[in-house]
Amino acid sequence: MAHNDPKIQAITEFFDAYARYDLDGMRAVLTDDIAWTIPGHHALSGTQRGLDEVLAFFAQLAEAGFKAETFFLEANDEYVVDVHRGYSTGGEGKVDTLWALVWHFTADGKVDRVVDLCLDQHQMDTYIRQNFTLAPLPTRLADSA
Repeated sequence: MAHNDPKIQAITEFFDAYARYDLDGMRAVLTDDIAWTIPGHHALSGTQRGLDEVLAFFAQLAEAGFKAETFFLEANDEYVVDVHRGYSTGGEGKVDTLWALVWHFTADGKVDRVVDLCLDQHQMDTYIRQNFTLAPLPTRLADSA
């Protein structure tokens, strides 16, 4: 891993903050208009837009005790790709799979887009469905209008 690349350092700092559930530390790496795409067919999937939505997503993962062990980081001029083991330490069932994330950097060195790719999406979908519920249908529809 090219540790002297500032983009690699930023992602390393993000994961260090994530390990401590330090939302301010995570916020320091992201733009205000961050777009973070989470794959799957579950209550937390889709593209989260803006810091509030993205950090709310990570707050939910913190409740489930999610952990990440990064073992690959590579960068070019605009992107970092990380591969990590992502797993749960709480909740019903479990998630323990590999993830690849594609991080896009702005010219000022902050992340404005992230796309998650999951090795075992079925496992993640099942875990989220078992541990996170959607709001009742009338509320969900009212919130999306």
